[in-house]
Amino acid sequence: MPESVPEPVSEGVPEPVPEPPGPAEPAPLGVPRAPTGVPEVDARLDRLADADHLETSGHLAVYEDVHGGLRDTLTALDRRPGPPAPGPRPPSAT
Repeated sequence: MPESVPEPVSEGVPEPVPEPPGPAEPAPLGVPRAPTGVPEVDARLDRLADADHLETSGHLAVYEDVHGGLRDTLTALDRRPGPPAPGPRPPSAT
């Protein structure tokens, strides 16, 4: 009697390997910010929200812009007129 050859066992078609996840989409960090009450400063801090919608490589430009604006605001405080400096004291009568 001839020997029977076993049929190959079908293991089925392997399932496709899922693609690895790519980089996450830009998303807001959700860091709360309280207003300072100084409109110039609040406007600069509001600008930080622009970084929430950018790739990481775009954050530096926003941070440098905000930093420069805050520095300018602080510098302007030194230029605002204040009370006049005291004048020279008269010589005291002896």
